[in-house]
Amino acid sequence: MICFCIYMPYNTLKVSIIPHDIVWGDKEENLLSIGIILSKMERDVDIVVLPQLFSTGWLSDPVMVSKLSESNSEKTIETIKEWARKYNCAICGSFIATTLNKYYNRVFFIEPSGEETFYDKRHLSLSNGESNLMESGKIPSPIIRFRGWNLKLIAGDDLQYPIWCRGYKNSYDALLVVANTPSSKSKHWEHLLIGRAVENQAYVICANRTGNDDFGSYKHEDSIVVDYMGELNMSKKGMCIFAELDYCKLSEFRDKIQMWKDADDYQILF
Repeated sequence: MICFCIYMPYNTLKVSIIPHDIVWGDKEENLLSIGIILSKMERDVDIVVLPQLFSTGWLSDPVMVSKLSESNSEKTIETIKEWARKYNCAICGSFIATTLNKYYNRVFFIEPSGEETFYDKRHLSLSNGESNLMESGKIPSPIIRFRGWNLKLIAGDDLQYPIWCRGYKNSYDALLVVANTPSSKSKHWEHLLIGRAVENQAYVICANRTGNDDFGSYKHEDSIVVDYMGELNMSKKGMCIFAELDYCKLSEFRDKIQMWKDADDYQILF
């Protein structure tokens, strides 16, 4: 088989996950921590993925949610834009956002050019009170074209709903998952990540946190990269988890195993 992927601008996409220990409710400290890690990161990374609610952690107090929430044009996103521009990479994560006096777990994908994409988490958690404090997103998670790759964004519990994560006719090449899931669910979580990768014949990149909070403990090993065959494919470099995604190998696999041609069109549900 002849592979023409060499003509793509970025046949290999380099991804770095930062599974940092979130300081509960301390936005300034968390931004400072991420900034330090980024300053020590390798300079040829294309995408950095941060944990879900990386700047605050889970908040069950409505007063704290109100205090720490932001619009898309305030400090958190402005800082992310500065980092993306400085390090020439896209940065993905989520934060507590506010729009018209409502609160959302909002996923962001900020490109070096300043272009921004946002997605409000659809499936909110019952166990930590998220669904009582925040609004559920109303639109499907977006697919972004970045450096020749199609990337889909989801957050946390979205992963448990296969139709929501469906890549119809190879509509995306990698699924970016921002997570904040305790290690008590590690095995369950890993199976879900592998399942989404295999059924969509796509890479799955999951950024989880480390440390402890009121909802449990979190391990570095809970942040993983799964390839299109369901195999773990990453390495640890310093405080980051690093992976190289190979578009040519992905394309060859999809050409060889064409199960995507028989997939039902679940787009009608959206």
